[in-house]
Amino acid sequence: MKIVQAASELFPFVKTGGLADAVGSLARTLADQGHEVSVFLPGYRAVLEHRDAAGAARRLRLKIEMGDVFLTGDVRVFSPGKNLTVYLICREEFFDRRGLYGNGERDFEDNHHRFIFFSKAVVETLRLLDSQADVVHCHDWQTALLPVLLRYAERRHGLTLALKTVFTIHNIAFQGIFPMRSFYRTNLPDDLLGIDGFEYYGQINMLKGGILFSDRVTTVSPRYAKEIQTAEFGCGLEGVVATRAEDLVGLLNGIDTAVWNPATDALLPAKYSAANPAGKLACRTELLKQHSLDPRFKGAVFGMVCRFAEQKGLDFVLANKNFFLAENCRLIVLGSGERRYEEALNDLAAAAPDRVSISMRLDEPMSHLIEAGSDFFLMPSLFEPCGLNQMYSQAYGTIPLVSRVGGLVDTVTDADEQPEAGTGLSFPPTAEGLLDGLERALKLFADKPRFAAVQQRGMKKDFSWAKAGLAYEQLFRDSL
Repeated sequence: MKIVQAASELFPFVKTGGLADAVGSLARTLADQGHEVSVFLPGYRAVLEHRDAAGAARRLRLKIEMGDVFLTGDVRVFSPGKNLTVYLICREEFFDRRGLYGNGERDFEDNHHRFIFFSKAVVETLRLLDSQADVVHCHDWQTALLPVLLRYAERRHGLTLALKTVFTIHNIAFQGIFPMRSFYRTNLPDDLLGIDGFEYYGQINMLKGGILFSDRVTTVSPRYAKEIQTAEFGCGLEGVVATRAEDLVGLLNGIDTAVWNPATDALLPAKYSAANPAGKLACRTELLKQHSLDPRFKGAVFGMVCRFAEQKGLDFVLANKNFFLAENCRLIVLGSGERRYEEALNDLAAAAPDRVSISMRLDEPMSHLIEAGSDFFLMPSLFEPCGLNQMYSQAYGTIPLVSRVGGLVDTVTDADEQPEAGTGLSFPPTAEGLLDGLERALKLFADKPRFAAVQQRGMKKDFSWAKAGLAYEQLFRDSL
């Protein structure tokens, strides 16, 4: 198949979260399966400075209609692998910036113009190159205009740019809501502004358009596909999602086993596997040492790597601070984000520096060491569309403690509820639920044979993108 992916992030070139990992891994997997894969990405400053993209050749000069003006842009192209081509949509005014979506304090005020331009440029590039894709696969609100723009371009020019469009919701909480007046930049007909179109409480909602005007809609886990049709998790779009229920499917993300594999991970002080797990102890010792904690400590080590945001359940962690101050355990947290959480976690670490360590930074090597060196990994999320760390944890023999939401339900089996199949512990997304999980974790840790059996089951599970990619391949074939 000829598959076009369009996204605002792509690992390893630019990343703020799991979107980049998912798009990058899916693209490489489909290319490895023999499909011809193209990925469209904004030509951010960070991408153009990446060593693999630095030599990207200019292929096209674009002239894009944006309301009552025409704006120019370049298309730069490079190939990072067999069957895989990356197209960078470049315009300095929009993408030559330090941040992707904002400056750290607030979102860029012209984000609607930036991603309208990007989506239109993707369509125009497909037209000029006469691509005739089998599937155009769009990701999140930044590309949500693409399906409808593509169909209107086909009508206008009397040609076929793609047989089918697929739109993936990675997180329905981020919707791309902008003032109604910005819609004129799309040059789409006004009849798309009604309640059955982009209109959303007097504004436009990009994500809503992607859901309504794509041939198929996916999200990143079966459980989340059900959740976003409810008021609790739908973020105001549950009714819109429900109208596409017959065309909606939840497909689990995978993990990149070339990057996340304790048997080959070059970022670890010692490698290990399910067959030979001895190296995990060396990782645990190094983790404690690097956080100025006693490396000889014998109790349970809890790790956590996340954005410091309400979604990640940090309020539940802070509500249970007495557990970490009183019980025979250690807590190591890596991440950054909202100032209130940074301050509260710093206060917790200051109250017990021999028990709790907090690192306020993005640190890829340390995230690998926390996954490898911890005994348990905390994910008390309020919602989690798919989640990756719970899969990393199982691959690394670290037992995940997770809320019963989204993809966490689909990927973690509770060891107390299913003793012969369990790979982790799960609990309701509340402070009391987390406390119950923490207490059960200490009991499990004390039962060494049972603890080792849960570790082994997790390490033997297949979360690879080779498996996940087959599900997308089948979806694309079924759509066609």
